[in-house]
Amino acid sequence: MAVKIKLMRLGKIRQPYYRIVVADARNRRSGRAIETIGKYHPKNEPSLIEVDSERAQYWLGVGAQPTDPVQHLLEITGDWQKFKGLPGAEGTLKPQPEKVDKLARFNAALAAANEEPTTEATTARKKADRRPKADDAAAEAPQADEAPAEA
Repeated sequence: MAVKIKLMRLGKIRQPYYRIVVADARNRRSGRAIETIGKYHPKNEPSLIEVDSERAQYWLGVGAQPTDPVQHLLEITGDWQKFKGLPGAEGTLKPQPEKVDKLARFNAALAAANEEPTTEATTARKKADRRPKADDAAAEAPQADEAPAEA
């Protein structure tokens, strides 16, 4: 059985993210997988690449063939160089920026909101209503529900 390490596409239109999976080569792109060994989010800045290095080394060692995009990702993480015994096994993966916790962001926004504004608040004027008002239309037309006076 030929085994490939390939990308399984997930996500929405124009917002893809991928799982790095080990699957039978005869299965379709997002079909059944033997094992998931990582994930790849290309839309993040910098792109998020997480690979379980131990499992990737195992599958490469038993003969699984990576597709070209997966091989490029493995070169970025350094797993391909480690498998081939090449220099540069640390890879060129850019670290993800640290997330600021929600409490710190809330406190910063609260401190900014407590400061007095430097300019006056401006609001847009209401546009004039071009339709005739209901009072004008009622004065011009006689009321239908009024009965004429009988003598």
